Amino acid sequence: MIDKKPYYITTAIAYTSGKPHIGNTYEAVLADAIARFKRQEGYDVFFQTGTDEHGQKIELKAADAGITPKEFVDNVSGQIKDIWDLMGTSYDKFIRTTDDYHEAQVQKIFKKLYDQGDIYKSEYEGMYCTPCESFWTESQLVDGKCPDCGREVKPAKEEAYFFKMSKYADRLIEHINTHPEFIQPVSRKNEMMNNFLLPGLQDLCVSRTSFKWGIPVSFDERHVVYVWLDALTNYITGIGYDADGNSTEQYGKYWPADLHLIGKDIIRFHTIYWPIFLMALGEPLPKQVFGHPWLLQGNGKMSKSKGNVLYADTLVDFFGVDAVRYFVLHEMPFENDGVITWELMVERLNSDLANTLGNLVNRTISMSNKYFGGVVENKNVCEDVDADLKAVVTSTKDKVVGKMNELRVADAMTEIFNLFKRCNKYIDETMPWALAKDEDKKDRLATVLYNLVEGITIGAILLESFMPETSEKVLAQLSSEKRDLDALAEFGGYVSGTKVTEKPEILFARLDVNEVMAKVEEMFPPVADEEPAKEEEPVMELEIKEEITIDDFAKCQFAVGEIIACEAVKKSKKLLCSQVKIGNQVKQIVSGIRSTYSPEDMVGKKVMVLVNLKPATLAGVESQGMILCAEDAEGKLAIMTPESNMPSGAEIC
Repeated sequence: MIDKKPYYITTAIAYTSGKPHIGNTYEAVLADAIARFKRQEGYDVFFQTGTDEHGQKIELKAADAGITPKEFVDNVSGQIKDIWDLMGTSYDKFIRTTDDYHEAQVQKIFKKLYDQGDIYKSEYEGMYCTPCESFWTESQLVDGKCPDCGREVKPAKEEAYFFKMSKYADRLIEHINTHPEFIQPVSRKNEMMNNFLLPGLQDLCVSRTSFKWGIPVSFDERHVVYVWLDALTNYITGIGYDADGNSTEQYGKYWPADLHLIGKDIIRFHTIYWPIFLMALGEPLPKQVFGHPWLLQGNGKMSKSKGNVLYADTLVDFFGVDAVRYFVLHEMPFENDGVITWELMVERLNSDLANTLGNLVNRTISMSNKYFGGVVENKNVCEDVDADLKAVVTSTKDKVVGKMNELRVADAMTEIFNLFKRCNKYIDETMPWALAKDEDKKDRLATVLYNLVEGITIGAILLESFMPETSEKVLAQLSSEKRDLDALAEFGGYVSGTKVTEKPEILFARLDVNEVMAKVEEMFPPVADEEPAKEEEPVMELEIKEEITIDDFAKCQFAVGEIIACEAVKKSKKLLCSQVKIGNQVKQIVSGIRSTYSPEDMVGKKVMVLVNLKPATLAGVESQGMILCAEDAEGKLAIMTPESNMPSGAEIC
């Protein structure tokens, strides 16, 4: 048996100063998607994450809370781990910098570097930023404030140990120049070279005496090890590094790390300080450091009164785990910051997840059950349109692999959803409901449904790394087996004669953005001076028609219908033709709503239908009912939908 190639990926360890917001959580989900995909590719993956638990900020917060620093970090680290678990992150190791083995190795590392002359004792005087736990010179400040976070700094002076950074600077510059893949994206590399390395490095403060919550320096216990020498070394202590030369087999297997995944705000520490520490220890450097952009919350400054401080567990309560994973992974550009808002989450859930994916799966399974009792068979009655579908489906795997190799996770997901969109288009092109009316085309109909099931199966397997729960649900409903990635370049792996589930599960229910925002406002009520003036709602004059009796009304039968397919009427610019499932029957209804709705908008909607309207022919297409709409003075339409999720066929009375 051939051993799998090892792959070691890490996140930055989360600082335990408070509950992580969705921007912090994004990094863990991003790393998880990469780790899962590498496992799919056949790598022996080790994925490490964890928490950074020492420092003055923790000491101060614990004092404010009236508890010990250890009690404080135990609580926050538990919160962070719970959120990582909630989001389905498949980490192999969750390290804490308060773990005994880590603290012992940090002390050994500090002593080793001191003994070999890389660390020396001196005195530090400068401007100190408590939130960042960083010293700055006057020339480094921006408008008199911390250049990293923009907060106030205070003068500080204390005895400290320093690391001789300049000793290794030339060697690091050479490494960066000869390893263009080391710092990604390239813009981060240019920033590090031009702003820090080329102007010359100052020696780095690596101990403190002004607080106690840290790892004591073993030979000088007035000092505690300063944050970065403590925190950064987790990447090697967590897999068994020993400064005395007795490192574990695991360390030999996985180091150097294949990828450090971090936020762009700490790129300097990971591409300058960390490589230099490793050079001093005589250890190889990580293969790549990727400084991802930020996920910004709302349009502007975070404010609880505006409801734009977002936490993963809150979002999951509204949208579900995989919908949140989809959003944070798909909406983040490779190099530029992304933005998350409640409204955008709802829009993506409705359009991409409920419509493009969820409705595709639901329609395909429903048609398989309706026309063939759920049995999916490949009758090989092929037409030209099949070739393009198969080409898109079988080429997607290589596209996804290519994007993932470049860490372009959002682009990889786009390729998968392009596959699902192509399947939806295939339904419109082949019109299974029309084929079902002709007994002579039964085998063609079976082939169409087989092609759809196979396409969805391949897409769902590719989706596993990004939306694992959804992938599993789709494959279960289709009774599909998982396949190796290499097998996804071939069309036809779905076993002909397999039976799909009888009752397809709704993967993602559409949400009403107004209802969501109303709940958000309840959670985050606006402060008094932010309360917007209430505008008076416009009203229309209604011309009352001739009165009718209850007997007249009783002649009309209204029911809830679910639109399972919709297409534009070719001979008209105004009409859409919908296939509407009403209980155990499907009616074809033509509606003059194309000015407001596209066919894609309609599919999956629950609508109010006048069921017993006499059939009529509109633009050459028979209509067997009426979908009820409201119309404003400008001619804008709004389809009438039930307030709560009612079953298809529910009578309206």
